[in-house]
Amino acid sequence: MTITAPETGRRLRLTIVVHGRPAPQGSKKYAGHRLNAASGRRSAVLVEQSKRVKPWRALVTRAAMNTMLNTQLTEPLDGPLEAEIVFTVLKPASAPKRRRTWPTTRHSGDLDKLLRSTFDGIADAEAVVDDSRIIRVTATKTYPGEHPEALPEPGAIIRLYTLPGDPR
Repeated sequence: MTITAPETGRRLRLTIVVHGRPAPQGSKKYAGHRLNAASGRRSAVLVEQSKRVKPWRALVTRAAMNTMLNTQLTEPLDGPLEAEIVFTVLKPASAPKRRRTWPTTRHSGDLDKLLRSTFDGIADAEAVVDDSRIIRVTATKTYPGEHPEALPEPGAIIRLYTLPGDPR
């Protein structure tokens, strides 16, 4: 499905819906050294601190691949891309129930780190040639039911647009 926005020339190319708890990717922790068999050099081993990153990236990758199959997108998106993402994060039990609240706590994750793990999942699915092609991002972090595009449970809605100058 391709929709062109006349004011910007951008074309909606892919809408990916991911169900699952978004996880930020970022900080690594030192896990010792290892010897590289090929070069004989020792190097530091760094591992992801959050155990939720791998499952989230896998969910994004699977959802992107399924969406590509359903829309018959056979080639990764290339050229300048724009991403719009609405992350729906888990609302803490202690948060007020009857008024709008904002996911500003460490519990909800840093928006930039949520983007990093999500973009890597999209790239793993080969939905884009490389996530460096994404030159413009609009991202929102919200709780279920507190934004017009919030999912009823944790997850994300990801829209990828091609921008003018894209050869496809």
